[in-house]
Amino acid sequence: MNHPARETGAPAREKPIGVFDSGIGGLTVVRALRELLPNETIFYLGDTARVPYGGKSAATVERYSLEIAALLLEENCKTIVVACNTASALALPKLEETAPVPVIGVIQPGAEAAVAATRNRHIGVIGTRATIKSGAYERAILALDPAVRVSARACPLFVPLIEEGWLESEITDRVVRQYLDPLVRDGIDTLVLGCTHYPLLREAIGRYLGDAVQLVDSAQNCATAVRQLLDAEDLRAASVTAGELSVALTDPPDAFLDVARAALRLEIGTVQLRQVIHPAKS
Repeated sequence: MNHPARETGAPAREKPIGVFDSGIGGLTVVRALRELLPNETIFYLGDTARVPYGGKSAATVERYSLEIAALLLEENCKTIVVACNTASALALPKLEETAPVPVIGVIQPGAEAAVAATRNRHIGVIGTRATIKSGAYERAILALDPAVRVSARACPLFVPLIEEGWLESEITDRVVRQYLDPLVRDGIDTLVLGCTHYPLLREAIGRYLGDAVQLVDSAQNCATAVRQLLDAEDLRAASVTAGELSVALTDPPDAFLDVARAALRLEIGTVQLRQVIHPAKS
């Protein structure tokens, strides 16, 4: 597909990077982008009115993702980053097909990093039920190295614990142990954090796994892939500019935004509200 953003030349470089997630967990990707690409302006949109996507059908996740991407295009974004593993697993092909700007998800960068990291060729993947059920990580990893073994496990209690702010809690440590023990006993040496909320539990997960298992953070690897994409499309902002961050949600923020601010040390400022406009049915 020819991307109009690339054809418009220099002004396109100063347009924002559009980032979306089903809620606020994708701010982990924003944090990684801010560190790696400080000159880029970012517009983040969290679909908090319809969070979580992880329990929705594939058709619903695809529809929601297209609607949120349309709002980002209204903000004149030069590229769209799908900072949601569920949406990346279920909606990325349709977004790539229909969007007039480059689109990138979190699964392919995470899969590539996991294949590069594993030593015994046994990779664990954790995520929402929808992400794990989709098999998207297995397909991406096995396409890179068919000899790798993948063990996947849904961890549906992680997101509620994170959104409650229970990042350092005995209860959280017990849940981590309950979910990850079968993967450890199965012999993984690499674990993909296949949900953009999960990096907020990195310390709790690391306490249980120790040094024997290497963690692959989909947020960090996604940011690296975005930098490569901007370079390939000649869309990098000028190095003299100071990037700004705007955050919009589809429903008023709850306490988790305070958790994200504190844990990620992001200067978010005033949060905007956006209304999802449903396309008219023909």
